[in-house]
Amino acid sequence: MEREPMRIREGYLVKKGSMFNTWKPMWVVLLEDGIEFYKRKADNSPKGMIPLKGSSIHSPCQDFGKRMFVFKLTVAKQQDHFFQAAYLEERDAWVRDIKKAIHRIDGGQRFARKSTRKSIRLPETINLSALYLSMKDPEKGIKELKLEKDKRVFNHCFTGTCVIDWLVSSSSVRNRKEGLLLASSLLSEGYLQPAGDTSKAAAEGLSDTPFLDLSDAYYYFPDSGFFCEGYSSDDDVVLKEEFRGTIVKQGCLLKQGHRRKNWKVRKFVLRDDPAYLHYYDPAGGEEPLGAIHLRGCVVTAVEDMPDTKKYDVDNILFEIITANEIHYYLQAASSTERTEWIKAIQSVARTGK
Repeated sequence: MEREPMRIREGYLVKKGSMFNTWKPMWVVLLEDGIEFYKRKADNSPKGMIPLKGSSIHSPCQDFGKRMFVFKLTVAKQQDHFFQAAYLEERDAWVRDIKKAIHRIDGGQRFARKSTRKSIRLPETINLSALYLSMKDPEKGIKELKLEKDKRVFNHCFTGTCVIDWLVSSSSVRNRKEGLLLASSLLSEGYLQPAGDTSKAAAEGLSDTPFLDLSDAYYYFPDSGFFCEGYSSDDDVVLKEEFRGTIVKQGCLLKQGHRRKNWKVRKFVLRDDPAYLHYYDPAGGEEPLGAIHLRGCVVTAVEDMPDTKKYDVDNILFEIITANEIHYYLQAASSTERTEWIKAIQSVARTGK
């Protein structure tokens, strides 16, 4: 039986159309022998496939002056494909893995990635749904706590170490390594949710395992009463959030209107549950003026826009393309702040609800 190609990297990128100068978000999957791209992450059939054998990659690509972090893939038939990443480090990671895959396939070798993970076979009798109910048992399950970290208070949550301790003590697993694999399965199936930067970074693939057996990695049950309290940067007072979930980032940005294309200052609040970027009148007001749904969105930096000079807008811009392909243009105060907003929005788009 022929082995399926390894999935090396996957995520949302903005791809240029083959015939027209249109850029659309695509779920891109890098395999050992090619790149598949889908309209949505949940789609079963790809919109297209780019073979890597005999291809070459070019980065940085300056063919499109207004788009940053673009790389070009030229296939053996001399056809060019253009992709745009959200920020510099993401582009470089894609380019590095694509180069390695091309080198391997041209040399007749398999792609290999260094990893500390070991294959652990779980007992076939484990039922994740039944296990989840046991974990939530008020008397014998995992105790929900009030934990504090980085000037934020996490209510109704627990640590990664507590989860592994419970799995071992309840004889659900035979050891902590097996518990780590089982907890990762619970996380990927949505029975556990990450809370806080440490656990979210691991869930996004920035660690050897998606789940962390650490006392400073926080998690919660999705149907619990989880909410987070954070210290306000204005008056250093603890404020309970208007919505469930953690405030990931907040601050003022310039936003372009959809109808009149004029730019106005808005206060933005980014939350991970639900995955929305709410914006408010900076002069005050508790009710948001609107919200951008981030689940499945793509966010990228852009250099400038045709009508920006009319409103004296500097070129520290970024673009959010929602899953419904609605485009929002925002401007940060500096290039550093722009990168921070892009990374924060990208994180929520991947892991938020």
